[in-house]
Amino acid sequence: MNYWLVKSEPDVYSFEQLCTEGRARWDGVRNYQARNNLRAMKTGDVCLFYHSNIGLEIVGLARVAREFYPDPTAESGDWSAVDLEPLKPLNRPVSLVEIKAHPALQQFGLVRNGRLSVMPATFDEFSTLLSLGGTQL
Repeated sequence: MNYWLVKSEPDVYSFEQLCTEGRARWDGVRNYQARNNLRAMKTGDVCLFYHSNIGLEIVGLARVAREFYPDPTAESGDWSAVDLEPLKPLNRPVSLVEIKAHPALQQFGLVRNGRLSVMPATFDEFSTLLSLGGTQL
């Protein structure tokens, strides 16, 4: 199993909305590195769900329910989407301030390249973030 972080602005698509819908297409990614990360996702991989712009915090866990396929929202180009389903909210959101201050997370993608919308997380980073959120998988 691999671990990822996906970002969404909560006023556009929130973790709560994913929980309500039960499954969602993760589309609209228009960055080649993030697209390649979507293409590397496998069914069952776990994603940290990060609220960007508003909140700036990891709020929940989701699972890849369907591996990459052509993004139907793309008018041109070779873009991909995956399907996600919610697992559970974190017991306590983990803020970007906490993440940047934690010594074990200094190499984490959110710290090093905060603009990327889909990024991998190592097992150790994922475990640290779950611990900070008071949550177990």
